[in-house]
Amino acid sequence: MKKLKFFIITGLSGSGKSTAIAAFEDARFYCVDNMPVALLPKFLELPIESESEIAGLAFVMDLREKGFLAGYKSIFETLRQKGYAFEVLFLEADEKILLQRYSQTRRYHPLSQDRSLMEGILAEKEHLKELRAYADRIINTSDYTVHKLKSLILDIAQSVGNLALMKINIVSFGFRYGIPNDADLIIDVRFLANPYFVPELKPLDGETEAVRNYVLSRGETVIFLEKYLDLIDYLIPLYEKEGKAYLTIGVGCTGGRHRSVAIARTLFEHISKPGKRVEIIHRDIGKE
Repeated sequence: MKKLKFFIITGLSGSGKSTAIAAFEDARFYCVDNMPVALLPKFLELPIESESEIAGLAFVMDLREKGFLAGYKSIFETLRQKGYAFEVLFLEADEKILLQRYSQTRRYHPLSQDRSLMEGILAEKEHLKELRAYADRIINTSDYTVHKLKSLILDIAQSVGNLALMKINIVSFGFRYGIPNDADLIIDVRFLANPYFVPELKPLDGETEAVRNYVLSRGETVIFLEKYLDLIDYLIPLYEKEGKAYLTIGVGCTGGRHRSVAIARTLFEHISKPGKRVEIIHRDIGKE
């Protein structure tokens, strides 16, 4: 697995390591929380069946493992000498912020069993001084929301070069059969002229040229698509920036056979560009 870059996530308790590992996981990294540092070299030698589908590796290592501080430096240096490419991310936050976070979550600090929470935080900072100095990147999360930290981690993951892209699912459907449960965005196109009431078009569906021409050539459709596609072009980068793994766009008409299918296909063709992962599903196209 030498060709896979990996990240070591470490730092202070309460600084956002769980959020960071979740962000890496969303970016299609193979992630392990609380990885024993002594097992890391052996783990890296193991084959991963789906290695071609993995963007990289990420491991959380911290004081939960008693032998971490004593062994990390020699193991990391040995791995570097063997040609492994990795980066150590050290997450921290101001003492006041850590106190607030622990008060909100009501979790126990790993070093506060026989002392106050503040004493535990200060003791951990002292223990991790040398590790902090060794880290490749120090991230202070004091002013970070969960979303902002996730966005930062995704930017870091992007440096690997084969970061997983947000999957966009476009689903045409009929309101008659219910709204897709997983839809993030829904557009109702029942305001468009309905081919159902045209005898020669009624038995066809929105994937046929005749129905597409009927729906797409009308003035109101042209104006609608101009405005709607502009909105979609604006929104997609924002969802990607937030680290969203999936975006499902529902396009609905009455029965899900004519108008929604034609518009969904147009939307699919508009979004399907190099570097985009897009899939189209016509949920109700075969229903009467």
